[in-house]
Amino acid sequence: MTPLALWTAFQTIVLREIRRFTRIWPQTLLPPAVTMTLYFIIFGNLIGSRIGNMGGFDYMQFIVPGLIMMAVITNSYANVVSSFFSMKFQRSIEELLVSPVPNWTILAGYVVGGMSRGLIIGLIVTLLSLAFTQLAIHNLPMVIITVFLTSALFSLGGFINAMLATKFDDISIVPTFVLTPLTYLGGVFYSIELLPTFWQNVSLANPILYMVNGFRYGILGVSDVNPFVSLGMILVFIVLLSVIALRMLARGKGIRH
Repeated sequence: MTPLALWTAFQTIVLREIRRFTRIWPQTLLPPAVTMTLYFIIFGNLIGSRIGNMGGFDYMQFIVPGLIMMAVITNSYANVVSSFFSMKFQRSIEELLVSPVPNWTILAGYVVGGMSRGLIIGLIVTLLSLAFTQLAIHNLPMVIITVFLTSALFSLGGFINAMLATKFDDISIVPTFVLTPLTYLGGVFYSIELLPTFWQNVSLANPILYMVNGFRYGILGVSDVNPFVSLGMILVFIVLLSVIALRMLARGKGIRH
């Protein structure tokens, strides 16, 4: 395919994904905004006033970066897993796979579509947080790089989950039993410095810890781990999941029978 044809195919997939979640915005954009507002009220105002400072910041300020990242992670993942599995379930994905569009273009289109939703939700949550606290960006490039890479990583994860899923129940197993626990234990609501040494070391095995802390460093300038190590970890996982997703597409895993 010519570069123009590749761009057209990529653009078509991305625009279709964006139209998909914006068309049903009361189901895709509104619930995360409401949920995060409740987190701000309950954890930030009510509980935070009793906790006091953490990491040298007001508790509300401390948890805002983690909550923004949690929204980005869950929505990037959810968009791709639901969209790709729906196309697979309806058998319409086969038309795309038999076309001359390369697998990497298909993957990139779905990933960017998932990133679009995740980043829009992240922006909405950020704007909502300003009603509860003040944010001063410590390192803007770190904020942008971390949120974009994290969104891409979990869009890839959603794509792989959709490829492996055989029924609708399968697309909720990973978010419920893997993603949610790792997110809550990833330092969103606390600093791992509060934990005993053993549990601090255990927490370092949680990849989401690096994403949350990398983003928190970009906004507040504090982190439980080296921010450059965080970026390195995210990049390694992106490369790994990209290779896995492309190999699964090439083999038609879960699609061709």
